[in-house]
Amino acid sequence: MNLVGKIHSIETCGTVDGPGIRFVIFMQGCPLRCKYCHNPDTRKIGDGEEKTVDELITEIKKYKSYMKFSGGGVTVTGGEPLLQGEFIKELFKSCKEEGIHTAIDTSGYIFNDTIKEVLEYTDLVLLDIKCYDKDMYKHITGVSIDPTISFMNYLGEINKKVWIRYVLVPGLSDNETHIENLSIYLSGFNNIDKIELLPFHKMGEFKWQELGYTYELSETEPPSKNEIIKAMSILKKYNLNVITN
Repeated sequence: MNLVGKIHSIETCGTVDGPGIRFVIFMQGCPLRCKYCHNPDTRKIGDGEEKTVDELITEIKKYKSYMKFSGGGVTVTGGEPLLQGEFIKELFKSCKEEGIHTAIDTSGYIFNDTIKEVLEYTDLVLLDIKCYDKDMYKHITGVSIDPTISFMNYLGEINKKVWIRYVLVPGLSDNETHIENLSIYLSGFNNIDKIELLPFHKMGEFKWQELGYTYELSETEPPSKNEIIKAMSILKKYNLNVITN
């Protein structure tokens, strides 16, 4: 396929974005403006390197033995990969022809008929839910949570396997009532494999400085062990499979 995508970077042997060893493609462009984003350099859709589906598949096939041995595959992340839905659809279609497992790491903010077609060729969705409270979600990301909820509801309808990712940020996403409400919501689904509770970190702060962006969380410390345990206990109360790193 000669369809062209905007690529930020590639990690050939990733181990944290889905099962097994994965060929991870960081797509360029994102409509969200998360205050704790560790890849702010992926924001602008006009940046990045152009690659065709065929070019990527040629590279991906070099790692098929690692994927097969480890139960891995290909993950697209970003940025927001579904901003380039047509490209992802054709890429994943080619991956399935090669028998390669596919995963999307997404905010769920882009949701339309094209994305529904992408999901037909997707084995796993890693869905980042930044917060369940509408006002706080808007404060954290600059956008509405409504498309993400519609996206998650659709994943439930089609029984698509999901890993939920929740970044625990003191002062932003650590409110116990918000976590409780999220837990209640998620407990109504049968397609959630697990919830990854990810402690906030500032490893991307230097990128904000290099880009001339204002990083508002310089004084924010990572959550304490007790804060992580408290959040996990709320989620587990609703029989959700929760892990942390």
